[in-house]
Amino acid sequence: MKQERVLLADIHQNMLAGVRIILESMFEKVFMVADEGSLLEAAEKIKPDLIIADLSLPVTVEINIARRLHKAFPKIKLIILSVHDESSAINECMEAGAKGFVLKRTAVNDLVPAIEAILQDDPYISPAALIKQENIPVYMKNSKS
Repeated sequence: MKQERVLLADIHQNMLAGVRIILESMFEKVFMVADEGSLLEAAEKIKPDLIIADLSLPVTVEINIARRLHKAFPKIKLIILSVHDESSAINECMEAGAKGFVLKRTAVNDLVPAIEAILQDDPYISPAALIKQENIPVYMKNSKS
């Protein structure tokens, strides 16, 4: 059964288009935005089941988008998309309230398993990011990623 709504935020139009194709098979409605203001406004109006946001999305209040979204919408599940695979970026996002962290370079393979895990309240980090990390929290290394 398809979930109802997902909100995708990325500043890169090619990424939005590619990810949208994946999301349309899993969600009744896919909403896309390209900036923080539109993301916050859309999240407030549509109350998505899941937000997938680019870590590089510029934010005005917080250091990173995960912290900003978790503070504004603590009950909405969040997956961060990123080109960054450093443990500091991953840990910061997960500690800020994200439930998943997907590398953009592996999103084609990782996004569906990430969504499935997050919707079942399991954390997810792209396996390619975990391979090179030594200081990812143990609970993440043992997750269903």
